[in-house]
Amino acid sequence: MKRISLIFLSFLVLIGCTHKKKPQKVPFVWKNANVYFLLTDRFNNGDTTNDINFDRTKETGKLRGFEGGDIKGVTQKIKEGYFTDLGINAIWMTPIVEQIHGGTDEGTGITYGFHGYWTKDWTAIDPNYGTKEDLKELVAEAHKNGIRILLDAVINHTGPVTEKDPVWPSDWVRTEPQCTYNNYENTIKCTLVKNLPDILTDSDKAVELPAQLVVKWKAEGRYEQEVKELDAFFERTGYPRAPRFYIMKWLTDYITEFGIDGYRVDTVKHTEENVWQEFKTECDYAFTQYKNNNSDAVLDDNKFYLVGEVYGYGISSGKFYNFGDKKVNYFDNAFNDLINFEFKWNAKQKSREEVFSRYDSILHSEMKGYGILNYLSSHDDGQPYDAKREKPYETATWLLLAPGASQIYYGDESARSLVIEGTIGDATLRSFMNWGALTNDEKTKKIHEHWQKLGRFRTNHPSVGVGRHQMISEKPYTFSRSYTHQDYSDKVVVALDLQKGKKTISVGAIFEDGSEVRDAYSNQTGKVIDGTVVIDSDFELVLLEKL
Repeated sequence: MKRISLIFLSFLVLIGCTHKKKPQKVPFVWKNANVYFLLTDRFNNGDTTNDINFDRTKETGKLRGFEGGDIKGVTQKIKEGYFTDLGINAIWMTPIVEQIHGGTDEGTGITYGFHGYWTKDWTAIDPNYGTKEDLKELVAEAHKNGIRILLDAVINHTGPVTEKDPVWPSDWVRTEPQCTYNNYENTIKCTLVKNLPDILTDSDKAVELPAQLVVKWKAEGRYEQEVKELDAFFERTGYPRAPRFYIMKWLTDYITEFGIDGYRVDTVKHTEENVWQEFKTECDYAFTQYKNNNSDAVLDDNKFYLVGEVYGYGISSGKFYNFGDKKVNYFDNAFNDLINFEFKWNAKQKSREEVFSRYDSILHSEMKGYGILNYLSSHDDGQPYDAKREKPYETATWLLLAPGASQIYYGDESARSLVIEGTIGDATLRSFMNWGALTNDEKTKKIHEHWQKLGRFRTNHPSVGVGRHQMISEKPYTFSRSYTHQDYSDKVVVALDLQKGKKTISVGAIFEDGSEVRDAYSNQTGKVIDGTVVIDSDFELVLLEKL
């Protein structure tokens, strides 16, 4: 009899385990992505042997030369768990293609192409950044840690002309006029600045390879292979051998060869909109080919991601950018998201509820199916939200809790100053990552911890960026976010501007009475009673999630 009872009890336990709800796997959603944007040369030096190449040895203006950061340095930080601890699930790196060998001087002192936007050869990785083997390792390590890799695509222009870098042929580029930006044509069919040759992206005329690339590839022993691949590309696609299609072929090779997950696209509004529709077609094809050939390396069923830099675009414009004489939709058949240049002004001028509720409304109506990438500082925005880093906590709270995807600029999380004495122009935004402060300064460590907690909360809860927003109370400011997709659902409650110590948080109807919840910021738990939960912590914000 005793044995029968034990068997019966074991059966009941087994039934109970069978019906126990399994934890939901958190899906990766690009519209909730927590993107870390870094200048490859300024983040971390993982290989000091590649710091000088092509005799780039002239004395430069302050912060206008190569500083040693490289692909291995990024991989090193992935392995150390730096990005995972920060809640990062995508890394955007500045272009890693081979840069012009010479330097320019436009009144700023000698400047080399450390930033990656002055292309000499789209088919090669600049040795200052590393090698193809380094990139393969980076993507593999990132994917192993659930992190996507975005590279940076430049189709609009080549690098400047220098004594070492001749101008590309006249059937490839225009060298004048310089853009005046006062209408559509004067933003597209022109050079962005002096001495930055503009690719003839409007041309369908077949052109030969530039002589300097032919000479270079022959010297490197890869001319025949490159031509063979180009022949196959143009035969498959039927495109004319026009300049833009060569570049598309070269850029999509990084998808098929390395398995990158997306491109941030540079200078979008300076190129005809049809170019980006064509580019999307080729990116999608390349990503499908990669997945078919590397099924064991596929992370999920997300499609290739394209986010565009339409300088000056803001969410208030909806799906259109206004040139004054023409409105252009860059989303349809091209970009998943656009960078939101408006966010920093909204954060300075409006209340959180005004911004959060308006963003929620726009993203779930006229922009449904598309998204934005918010930022508060970047590599070329001379008016960041907090240049002197006087509000690092507030910066994180705004950025990481706003609807839409978020872009952390390297050093946001460590209060790296954006005001560097002795620099000219955008160089002040591009100092080397302040790793020493993260190691030795207690104030910086506390700031960093704040960013980590908010970043992990965002990554663990897609509802933060892509869910529906609802204010629960005005004082203290409390809101919920809710997201449901197929059989996955996620709900959170966030309360800000609270008193330290014991606080009672209204959760509305988000969490039912009797629910156990956890504050992801303080790691305190509580039970929902009469629509409220009590949290006792030393912090002024609460991030509630259901246990």
